[in-house]
Amino acid sequence: MYDRILVPTDGSEGMSRVVAHAVELAQFHDAEVHGLYVVDTGSYATLPVKTTWDGVTEMLREEGELALESLETTTGDLDVVTAIEEGSPSKRIVEYARENDCDTVVMGTHGRGGIDRLLLGSVAERVVRSSPVPVVTVPVGDTDADGGDREPEASVTN
Repeated sequence: MYDRILVPTDGSEGMSRVVAHAVELAQFHDAEVHGLYVVDTGSYATLPVKTTWDGVTEMLREEGELALESLETTTGDLDVVTAIEEGSPSKRIVEYARENDCDTVVMGTHGRGGIDRLLLGSVAERVVRSSPVPVVTVPVGDTDADGGDREPEASVTN
């Protein structure tokens, strides 16, 4: 059913749950995993100095490389393709899925969060609304009443 599973990552700690779910799906379907990190160029476009922008872009690309290395490490012996893209995260995720014939997207319900999420909205929500393939969302950063990690309950939409 699934031959190519796209896993967008932002490198946050909660991604381990997302990757674990994607790995389980990939193993079951003998699928290839595509790891994607998107440098959100729109968020930093208002910086006043071009050299500062170049430095931020390079820093974010390095962060992306580390996030993708972490994903590759946790996928074991699965086939993994990785890419770093620039642009709007939700748009690039959907475009990547289309361009690479991905059968599903497995992503966290939220990543970095904070004020960015309040101002920009949820990347996962925008992907769900525009994705041509099913999107499996995995809650990240949730805890139960005792303060421990809660087992994620993935949901599939599309």
